Amino acid sequence: QVRLVESGGGLVQAGGSLRLSCAASGSTFSINARAWYRQFPGKQREFVARISSGGSTNYADSVKGRFTISRDSAKNTVYLQMNSLKPEDTAVYLCNVVSGSSYYWGQGTQVTVSS
Repeated sequence: QVRLVESGGGLVQAGGSLRLSCAASGSTFSINARAWYRQFPGKQREFVARISSGGSTNYADSVKGRFTISRDSAKNTVYLQMNSLKPEDTAVYLCNVVSGSSYYWGQGTQVTVSS
């Protein structure tokens, strides 16, 4: 089992920045990928960014060039640096990890971008 706790969400004006954190605990030795998703009200979760165990990254086109995913393996934490935020980035952001054949999700953190 892996437990994930997100933090760092909040209210920011358009053009501003936020950094989200996701700390993992439990059976973290078997994590082989970490990712961020977001969920808009009434819609399915949308992929945002992923970082593999080898450090390779990929991003949704909508955030490419504005968001950066990174990790601190010693702290078992993955980050999402979000710059040049837009009102359409407003959503609940959820951390996801793949451990073996299992997927784990955090509770999510609200990000609200005002225009």
